[in-house]
Amino acid sequence: MEQEWLNVGKIVNTHGVRGEVRVVSKTDFPEERYKKGSVLYIFKQGQGEPLKVTVASHRQHKQFDLLTFEEISSLNEAELLKESILKVEKEHLGSLDEGEFYFHQIIGCEVYDEENQLVGQIKEILTPGANDVWVVGRKGKKDALIPYIPSVVKKIDISSKTIHIEVMEGLIDE
Repeated sequence: MEQEWLNVGKIVNTHGVRGEVRVVSKTDFPEERYKKGSVLYIFKQGQGEPLKVTVASHRQHKQFDLLTFEEISSLNEAELLKESILKVEKEHLGSLDEGEFYFHQIIGCEVYDEENQLVGQIKEILTPGANDVWVVGRKGKKDALIPYIPSVVKKIDISSKTIHIEVMEGLIDE
């Protein structure tokens, strides 16, 4: 069976001189995914086999996650990783509590209002603070920003990739 991978970030630059890399995170739980001892795989464009690495340290700096790996100890080695994609094996995802979902499960879902009318499709998830915000792409209209809160999101069906929401006044611009 073919190995399935999930993107968790992109290495965009180095940081400092000790092999630390600057990552734009694409993962649901960076504190869990990048914790010391976590195994990640680095996919470099043009290379077939990914490089297996173990997280040695993680900290957040501005809008980036800064990581060091046990296998990378110098700025020169880290330089070679620029523009690489960090991935995890899909089978190594942990289990979630009821009502929790991974980003890849939500992105691509169709969103319907209380009249069962299609609002659009989730194309991105923002994590600005207290709750996630889903960016819903709508044909010929401006994207809608839907907060992931119980008063708005009423039903999520991952198997059918559908989500039902209650549209509060002012939530969606026509």
